[in-house]
This record gives sequence, C-alpha cells and structure tokens, in this order.
Amino acid sequence: MIYLRQNFSQPFLYSLFCNNILRKIANNKNNKGDSMKKKFVFYIMLLVVAFSTIFVPTQKGYASSLDDLSAKAVFLMDYNTQTILYEKNATERMPVASIVKLMTIELICEEIEKGNLSLDDTIIASENASSMGGSQVFIETGGEYSVGDMLKSAIVSSANDASVALAEKVAGSEDNFVVLMNNKAKEFGLENTNYVNATGLPATNQFSCAKDTAKLLKHVTSHDAYHKYSTIWMDTLLHPKGRESELVNTNKLIRYYEGCDGGKTGSTNEAGYCLSATAKRGNMRLIGVVLGAENSKKRFAETSQLLNYGFANFENKKVVDSNKTQEIEIKGCKQKTLTIHPESDLYIICNKKDKENNFSIETKLKEHITAPITIGDSLGEILVVQNGQVISSTKIISKDNIEKASFIDYLSYVLNDWCIK
Repeated sequence: MIYLRQNFSQPFLYSLFCNNILRKIANNKNNKGDSMKKKFVFYIMLLVVAFSTIFVPTQKGYASSLDDLSAKAVFLMDYNTQTILYEKNATERMPVASIVKLMTIELICEEIEKGNLSLDDTIIASENASSMGGSQVFIETGGEYSVGDMLKSAIVSSANDASVALAEKVAGSEDNFVVLMNNKAKEFGLENTNYVNATGLPATNQFSCAKDTAKLLKHVTSHDAYHKYSTIWMDTLLHPKGRESELVNTNKLIRYYEGCDGGKTGSTNEAGYCLSATAKRGNMRLIGVVLGAENSKKRFAETSQLLNYGFANFENKKVVDSNKTQEIEIKGCKQKTLTIHPESDLYIICNKKDKENNFSIETKLKEHITAPITIGDSLGEILVVQNGQVISSTKIISKDNIEKASFIDYLSYVLNDWCIK
C-alpha cells in the first residue's frame, strides 16, 4: 500500500495505472464472447478497487483509545488465548455480507486437510454457480476449473460464483452445503450465527456477530491452504476458453498493514461495510472485526485502529514451551522412565503497563500410566489459569514408545535390585 501511495499520489499517474489495467483486458482477443454488461461491471469493479487503495489511511502512531470507533459492532481478540481486548455490541446479530464466505472457506480447507479434496481436483461449473450476481470472476457454465483456482477466487476476490461452485463440489448443492455450514457453526460455538447461503448475498434470517466472526477467523487462519492465497494482492484466473479474469484482493490491509496476512471483507446495503482481519507481529497475533461501518474507508481505518491499539498496549508471553521435555518414572514397563512434553506452546496476554501478571500453571498427569504407550499418546494436561479462569490448555503427550514389561523383564528388575543390595 505504501508503494501505491508514493507512486500514484498524482491524479495523472493514477489514471495511467488504471488505463494500463483496462487496456490489458481490452486487448485480450478472447474477451469477444463476453456480454457488454459483464465487461462493464468488471471494469467498474477494477476501477473501484484500484481507486480505493489510494485513500486507505496509513499507519501513523498507535491508538490509545477506541472510544471514537463508529462501526455498529467491534471486536478485538488475542489469537493465542482468545482473550477479549475490546468489544462493542459484539454479540448483536446482524448481516455480515461476504464475511459469510469465511465458513465456506473453512469447510473447503477442512476437506483438503482430511484428504477428501485436493487443490488439483476439477470442478465443472454449473449454470447455478455461474449465474451468481455481486462479486464474481465470471466462471463459464460447464467450464472445468481446479479447486485451487476457485478457492483462490473466493479468498482473494470474494467471488460468489466460485464460492457456490466449491459448495456444490463438496455437498452436491448449495442447500446441502448450508447444512454443513450451520453444523460447523454449532461445533465452533458460534451462538449468534445462522447461514442461509454460501456467499453472504442478502437472505432472510442470515446473520452473525462480531465475536462469532473473530472465532471463525481464528479457525480459518489455522489452515495452510488458506494462507496459500490470503496474501495475494493481484493475480489472474485463466478460464477454459482462454479468457482471463483479474483478481484483486478486497482486503487492503494485507497490502499496507504490517503483519496482516488474512481476513475477509463484506458489504451490502443492509450490512454496511464489514471487515475481519488478522495480523501477526512477533509471537502475538490479533484478530480485529468491524461490522456496519459507514463506508469502505472507515472499515479499513477502524480495523487498523483496533489492531494498533492491541499491539501498542498488550503483549504475549510464552509460559509453556512445547519443546521442553521431562522424564517421569513409570511402572510395569520395559523402561523405568518415560519422556513427556506439552503438545503445543501456551501463552498469556498481558497489558504492557502491568508489572504483575497473575497467572499459574497447573499440571495434571493421569494417576495410572500403563503400557503399552505410543508416541503422541495423551497422558494428562497443562492448564494456564489467569485471574481465576482457565485461559488456555494443552495435552501432555508421550515422546516415547513404551512396551509392557514381560515376566523376564520383571525377573531382571528383581535380580538387579538384589545385586545392588
């Protein structure tokens, strides 16, 4: 983003930039089959996206207060501990427009990780998918596309047609996919969320809230398949007939906000301008959500203000290191000791001004640990308690494979003990 502000600050240079983009598209010989309406809408979308990048506020200093945020709902959360750092109307149900696609993306990423879907798998675009309005990449009915290209289009350009194509690939129909979306919302504990479609296009009884959006983005951010595309600024989608569609990331923060590597925009008349974004600096990752902002400029500015506030006033401290091992004594096994370690790192979030951080670490091992034991077996848990509440936990797992002791092993133990005495 800094690059754009420096190089396109003059109207003439900005006009030249836009014209170059449009000329590239216009010169594509395979565009002749497109309808004039689609071409007009697509060109206008490109102009709006390019124009909006110039007027996104830069990062100047840090916010000490968030009282002046004007969005209808606001939420700021620490990623590692899910500690709420700031909230306003965080559980109020409201339309969130294309932020709905976060759940679509989540389900697709899960299918990929389960091995049920591959980025190279083919999707044949249905007439239903290709007819989607709003944000789109104009996929061709009957055209063959890869799952990867459709996922990229949904993540980068918030494409409704690509999102429906993905939904139909996984569940057979968008309606079936919506059932999966709502089931996953219940599993994640999204208490103020209900889905009606896979895109976020206006629909009766479709809603979410700022808190649920942050919790959902935390899950989405954990997937490698998501991060494969989430930081792409500009790219192209090649259609089966040779036509190209330009992809421009709707989340401007990935371009100019330090550490931002994901998020989702959304805007409709009923939802206003919405944004969920995540940024990481050092070992601290934050998630900020702004719903119902007055305009696009404000959603980016106020989300930046949220993140600035978090990074300026709070810090993460690692209190449990997953690489730290410990040996414990065990009985009835071929070995007398077992090496254990935490499954994952644990952190606390604390205000930089606080001199004391009231937290404790509780270790709970199983009372009876018996063989056989394999690497990765859960043998207990570690809890981090802050201000009387459990803020995070992780399993204690085995680092060794341990076999059950045989009669010969027991006899050997007795003889060794006898010899020593």
